[in-house]
Amino acid sequence: MKQQVMTAPGKIEFRDVPVPEPGPGEVLVRMKRIGVCGSDIHVWHGKHALTPYPVVQGHEVSGRVEKAGRGVRGFATGDPVTIQPQVTCGTCYPCRHGDYHICDQLKVMGFQTTGAGSELFSVQASKLLKLPRRMDLEHGAMIEPLAVAVHALGRAGGSDGIKGRNILVLGAGPIGNLVAQAARGLGAARVMITDVSEFRLGKARECGVPLCVNVGTTDLAAAVKQGFGDDKADLILECVGSPATISQAVAVARKGTDIIVVGVFGDKPVVDMGTVQDRELRLIGTLMYREPDWKKAIELVESGRVKLAPLITDHYAFADYRKAYEYIDANREKAMKVMIIVDS
Repeated sequence: MKQQVMTAPGKIEFRDVPVPEPGPGEVLVRMKRIGVCGSDIHVWHGKHALTPYPVVQGHEVSGRVEKAGRGVRGFATGDPVTIQPQVTCGTCYPCRHGDYHICDQLKVMGFQTTGAGSELFSVQASKLLKLPRRMDLEHGAMIEPLAVAVHALGRAGGSDGIKGRNILVLGAGPIGNLVAQAARGLGAARVMITDVSEFRLGKARECGVPLCVNVGTTDLAAAVKQGFGDDKADLILECVGSPATISQAVAVARKGTDIIVVGVFGDKPVVDMGTVQDRELRLIGTLMYREPDWKKAIELVESGRVKLAPLITDHYAFADYRKAYEYIDANREKAMKVMIIVDS
């Protein structure tokens, strides 16, 4: 079978490797779709400090069960599935207390351990989640980033903590869009999303996000007051990983507000901690997800409360993995979610 390997920054090879035989408790999956995310691009540029080379990428994925190993129950050939890509130790303090997503020895498929960028991929059955049979497998590959969004919102007090609240999302890229949609799906009163790209704001409108603000042409503080009133936003989520947007979040926050830091920062930002202290703001980190976040993400898509099709802007064949990365580099604004077709 063919396997994609990034041997060094900017270098991708395809190797012929044996088809893996699923061991006890494992399932062999025929990969169908792989979504490319911003972290993959960081690896492509050699800017993901925690990823060694060579590495097989692929962590936003969907496929169908090809074969189950000994002792596996609940999966049959042909079942549509997605894969939770975390590999954890199970013994550290976070793992022992249910927070395995922040395991002290956390490895993520496609970064610190082998990802699913192969025609067939063998994985522990415990890492698989069945997808609804009527769900498009392209949408199945986007359950992973939607789970990121669900988990981020849950950091504000669980999914029930979103109901009836006014939510401000900074950044209308794929994750910001999914955070805004998930907030609406979880019962937020009003949701506002910001960006400097009219294309990305247009995608947010297409997905049903009602308040879309171009902060390149509109004063954010004035927009927040107009959209939410004098009480401003109840919760702010920074989804860019930019010094400018974390500064905006602190500047427009109502006293006592939670700011969820979703974006991945390439450079260390300067944060106005004086304002954070004086206004009793809370900066809250969020990393990845747990299994309940995946199940909630599937529910949101299945119920029609989150739209994924508008975010899938481009497709590339498995053999054209490199071209997909080059396209994203040349079209950062308009390449929302690029999908790799492993098996059509």
